[in-house]
Amino acid sequence: MELAEKVKNISGENVLSCYQCGLCSGSCPLRFAMDLSPTQVIRLTQLGLIEKILSSNTFWICSTCFSCFARCPREINITKIMEALRQIKLRRDQDYIDLKNVSKEELKKIPPIALISNLRKTTA
Repeated sequence: MELAEKVKNISGENVLSCYQCGLCSGSCPLRFAMDLSPTQVIRLTQLGLIEKILSSNTFWICSTCFSCFARCPREINITKIMEALRQIKLRRDQDYIDLKNVSKEELKKIPPIALISNLRKTTA
């Protein structure tokens, strides 16, 4: 399945409708901490370059503040796309996380949003 289609199936958002205006990146309060801008993540998703996206930290850093969505002229909910990318990453690396089996050291290393995403995936 093509990446843009996979993201749409998970998030309900059509990344192909983005015309790269850059307002999402310009409104993101955490852009300074991301190695790829939200605009770049969308473009890489459009191009199907999953490895480049999944090796970045951007979708983990996204705080889902909805600033990008509020300013998007195409009304693309980028926070849903970031969540979809988290799910794709988690599904690829780990099918199921049993919190009882995760050590305290591992819990300190795992981004909290990764645990939340996994629990949403496995309990939905």
